[in-house]
Amino acid sequence: MEETPETKKEQTVLINGEEHKVSDLSQEQVYMLNQILDLENKIKQVTFNLDQLNASRGSFLSQLNASFENKEEQEAVNED
Repeated sequence: MEETPETKKEQTVLINGEEHKVSDLSQEQVYMLNQILDLENKIKQVTFNLDQLNASRGSFLSQLNASFENKEEQEAVNED
């Protein structure tokens, strides 16, 4: 079935609890909306990367702590 203007749903955006037709927005408002959407995507990506970095950091901290425990165990064995 071919989409016609009658069957095509008009894009809307919810701003401060109020729904607006994108076609009713000024060019400046569309520009600001696109900026906000892009920033939200970047924030999600940075948060995703930060989660990975924190997990990796935790892993390296665990490995570092384990290396000190292994060193202490090895020194204790060598003293006997």
